[in-house]
Amino acid sequence: MSPLTTPMPFVLLIFLTLPFVSLTAPQASLCRTSCGNIPINYPFGIDEGCGSPYYKNILVCSESSKLELRTPSGRYPVKSISYSDPHILLIDPFMWNCLDGDTFRATRPFSLDTSTHLSLSPQNDYLFFNCSEQNVIIEPKPVFCERFPERCDSSCDSSSYLCRHLPECASALRTSSCCSYYPKATESLRLMLKYCATYTSVYWRSSGENQPDDQVPEYGIRVNFDIPVTTRCLQCQDTSKGGGTCGFDTKTLNFWCLCDRGNVTTYCKDHSISQNRRNGVLAGTISGVTVAGAFGVGAGIWYLKKMRAKSPVTCGVQSNENRLF
Repeated sequence: MSPLTTPMPFVLLIFLTLPFVSLTAPQASLCRTSCGNIPINYPFGIDEGCGSPYYKNILVCSESSKLELRTPSGRYPVKSISYSDPHILLIDPFMWNCLDGDTFRATRPFSLDTSTHLSLSPQNDYLFFNCSEQNVIIEPKPVFCERFPERCDSSCDSSSYLCRHLPECASALRTSSCCSYYPKATESLRLMLKYCATYTSVYWRSSGENQPDDQVPEYGIRVNFDIPVTTRCLQCQDTSKGGGTCGFDTKTLNFWCLCDRGNVTTYCKDHSISQNRRNGVLAGTISGVTVAGAFGVGAGIWYLKKMRAKSPVTCGVQSNENRLF
């Protein structure tokens, strides 16, 4: 049989089989483990169904491999993520910086989604500039407030260390006032900005010298996070049990252990239960194409059998009985 006279059902069968074959291959790399140079580990994920549902869709990795945290007040570039001391360091381009000097830009108050397991770190200090003394209590705090802040009132400290030693630019302010205040909630931050020109956030970074005063101030926002570790997740990650990745069903948010060959509710080497195809859980559109491909293959085989039963032997010559059009 020459290529030019190959029956069309064979062509149809091959065409319909291609998407089915390519989509059912193991997809072990569906959960990306980094965005740029920032590692993405549990409990976070930047792909559907990866990580913990507590942090679903809060991290976004752009096409240029820039990682951002999504919050109710906007999207903020992520500087780094620490999993040993669980926290995220953010950069807010709207906050005051050294280049602004006494020129203040309109800014927006930073806020977090309270439904997630994220919280503002107490290692953040907030500096407010040019606040109205008629509306904001501005006064120097006693020295003992540094050791016992809970015993002090909510005044904005005009003699704080950071106001007198602005990180990276001690003399950036010439005619503007500065005071330090830690807002207990987003609403208090909005209220402060109502009566202050702008603000900035400074977090304390460990210099690694292992001394009592080994922390240095840097501009940015430190956000703490919880790592919800469960027995199922530990079993899933256990290399002796297959070394899977902790994830969840995107519809029900129930736990899944993501493995090379599929998803299970226990661990990858648990052969007592059947595995679901991983691409069916993480990408519904792929699942639909796969089903369509399988249906097409079945239809092609049925049509081929029917044609073989009805068509005469033609030795490769197309006749009126076996032509398609």
